Amino acid sequence: MAGKDVRAVGDGNPGATNALKAGGWKVGMAAFLLDVSKAAAPVGLAYQMWNWRGWEIVPVTLAPLFGSAFSPFLKFRGGRSLSVSLGIWIGLTLWEAPLVILTSLTIAFLVQTLPGLAVLVSFLSTVVYLILRGSSLQFGVIVSLQGLSLLYTHRTDLHQRPRLRKWLTGEKRR
Repeated sequence: MAGKDVRAVGDGNPGATNALKAGGWKVGMAAFLLDVSKAAAPVGLAYQMWNWRGWEIVPVTLAPLFGSAFSPFLKFRGGRSLSVSLGIWIGLTLWEAPLVILTSLTIAFLVQTLPGLAVLVSFLSTVVYLILRGSSLQFGVIVSLQGLSLLYTHRTDLHQRPRLRKWLTGEKRR
């Protein structure tokens, strides 16, 4: 849509953030919604419509995640799969887990500068939510494998030292 290869900007991944950088907010929003939908649609159909509540739901949730993070069409390089992860939880819990994910992600981004740390905080918040909710063992397996994937795709961020946002430290902007 932007006439640019999104893998040529930002961190080189084919995700919504680089689509935003390459083509502006309309292209970025389209990429984000498509990434969310490619997980929310199949997972939602299987879980909400067809009532797949046993172990058969696990591969349905992992297929879009691993297909996005390790795309065979891109020599097993893909995006960071954060949008797809959100879509998985939309499909499984409708609004509940996504509310936890988006709230904790937003707070983590407002407080510090490292995207990988924000994802880690959001992931841990989701784990706590699922435990408090009394979720199934299948959800535990899904969130564990999802967490490993997110840690792997955000590994370069996690090697950096996090910094608090300037508004928290009292530093003046230049």
